[in-house]
Amino acid sequence: MTTPNELRLLPWSGPEGKPCYLSTDDPGGFMSGLADSIEAVQLGTAAELLEMASESLADEEAEPIELRRLGHALTGALKDVLRVAISRGHLMAAGEPHRT
Repeated sequence: MTTPNELRLLPWSGPEGKPCYLSTDDPGGFMSGLADSIEAVQLGTAAELLEMASESLADEEAEPIELRRLGHALTGALKDVLRVAISRGHLMAAGEPHRT
């Protein structure tokens, strides 16, 4: 269980792209559940984009604009996945069980 002094990095940004944190001693609370759900969606989106990237890069006839859009989407997904990894790493360091 986390203590109120241990902050969880949330999977979304605040104003001006600044990180948002949750301070709670209830890992089963509403905001923790919401964060878990959003993380699951972000990880699923990243997996889908990775599959699309593999297919697109193998397609010699892929249009440059399509590859550029895919690159932008992959960049966003990578940022999300990195944020999830950082958040979960902090939770694991604090002794919380890994949630999927």
